[in-house]
Amino acid sequence: MRVLVGGGTGFIGTALSQLLNARGHEVTLVSRQPGPGRITWDELAASGLPSCDAAVNLAGENILNPLRRWNETFQKEQPLSLALQPEFLQGRNTSGPGKVQGENIQMALSPNGEILRAKGAYYQPSLTAEYDEDSPGGDFDFFSNLVTKWEAAARLPGDSTRQVVVRSGVVLGRGGGAIGHMLLPFRLGLGGPIGSGHQFFPWIHIGDLAGILTHALEANHVHGVLNGVAPSSATNAEFAQALGAALGHRAFIPVPSTIVQAVFGRERAIMLLEGQNVIPRRTLATGYQYSFPELGAALKEIVA
Repeated sequence: MRVLVGGGTGFIGTALSQLLNARGHEVTLVSRQPGPGRITWDELAASGLPSCDAAVNLAGENILNPLRRWNETFQKEQPLSLALQPEFLQGRNTSGPGKVQGENIQMALSPNGEILRAKGAYYQPSLTAEYDEDSPGGDFDFFSNLVTKWEAAARLPGDSTRQVVVRSGVVLGRGGGAIGHMLLPFRLGLGGPIGSGHQFFPWIHIGDLAGILTHALEANHVHGVLNGVAPSSATNAEFAQALGAALGHRAFIPVPSTIVQAVFGRERAIMLLEGQNVIPRRTLATGYQYSFPELGAALKEIVA
């Protein structure tokens, strides 16, 4: 299969590309920098999509990057910058400078071509609710509305193209993602739960997120929304304890909610302080088998 991966040089994209290559697929990356096996966003805008059987979009901003301030000006710009890239992949924009014409997607993808996207922050934070792929969401704050716009941009008219959206949890893995910001304080014995620690922490090992995306590409019966989270729920306190145990340290020093709000701002802090209990019901029903279903084993593999 010829697969186009937008954002393919990032943390998740690299893991996905490695898995796809290992399984014999031909991968072309869309990135800002040119190189072998790559096409830049500018080249994509100028020339259209290269011939491919499927497109996966992983491009976007890391919404929990503490170095990026999500002020009002940035929030106004963000829906455009995040929505523009999936439209490059899917050819939905039909006018204006640098836009891909709609027919390019039909030329580039075979009649059974596929489009996948991954994004999270859809479900409303709750200490008690349990969410699966059919649960309501996407309309209660800036981030949930942004995900709704992403998913709307991902939909193609007609039914000839199989489409899958993966709503990912916090992605855990070596060399990047959320763990990269946590390891130092936990190695020093300074780690602990965030806020009360009672909030749910939807997580997934990067190997399983890449695995779900690959499974969705290869299994023709998979379509619609999949929750890209592990099947075992954990609270933030349980995550802190498990990470501390994997590193051989106790994890009992809490991070006060006031500090979280000061670093991330009120809206992003809610995502860390209130959490959601997300279940991958449909993901499991498709037949995907997790390599890391349990948090303790996942963290031990990551920090080994």
